[in-house]
Amino acid sequence: MTRSIKLVLAAVALVLSAHAAPAQSEKSGVERLYILNCGEGATSDVSRWTPGMNEGKPMDFVDSCYLIKHSQGWFLWDTGVPDAVASMPNGLVPSDPKATVWRRPKTLVAQLDQLGLKPDDIKWMAVSHTHPDHTGNVELFPQAVLHVQKAEYEWPGPNNEPRFKPSHPVVLLSGDKDVFGDGSLTILSTPGHTPGHQSLLVKLPKTGAVVLSGDAVHFKSNWDNRVVPGMNVSKDQTLASMQKIADVLAKEKGQLWINHDKAQRDSLKMAPESYD
Repeated sequence: MTRSIKLVLAAVALVLSAHAAPAQSEKSGVERLYILNCGEGATSDVSRWTPGMNEGKPMDFVDSCYLIKHSQGWFLWDTGVPDAVASMPNGLVPSDPKATVWRRPKTLVAQLDQLGLKPDDIKWMAVSHTHPDHTGNVELFPQAVLHVQKAEYEWPGPNNEPRFKPSHPVVLLSGDKDVFGDGSLTILSTPGHTPGHQSLLVKLPKTGAVVLSGDAVHFKSNWDNRVVPGMNVSKDQTLASMQKIADVLAKEKGQLWINHDKAQRDSLKMAPESYD
């Protein structure tokens, strides 16, 4: 075979390889999702979340975090009640007797370990908002890039303290954000519960589209009846955010997973099982 023929064959092979289908490992997108137990709570009076209804009625809550495996790495949504609560015999008892008493049956670190992961393996994270039952373990992941709405980041905390340590790597958002640019994981701006509240649209290859509510809505009954808790910063924004989520669900033919709704959470698979 002459040298010129070899060069032609090599060029043809190069062109064919450039147009070949990508390998499975090169596919972009979300691969699977784990639901983690990030707290269990109880209140003696749920009317705080359902104004005008359920006066003096007790209710159990749950608090979930969601670990998402994307082709580019691990992403964590919300961090739950602080892991330190796991060592408190009576749980985290609030000063307000009508507020939620939180317990932590499993630490976040232990659940990651069960999946063969360490906190350092988390490359990206986001919190729905800055209430402590969602940000309790943010500082376990100092290397992870945190996505948060600018309005939430700049919202003064108790005693006007910053809500995050200045050293934490942060991406400040002003609206929706396609995190990886492939449509598989989209942060949705859903203000109302807090000034910069956000929810998360996850597109799983088999399960399909799921919206993780954060606290845009607290319970299925609140969702069905468009009930806005009295502590929300804006009723109008909350209702608009609920409608936005409803529109996304209709467009994507998706499911709504409501973070604090115990009945729904108990019907879902928990880690180490996963959704793909």
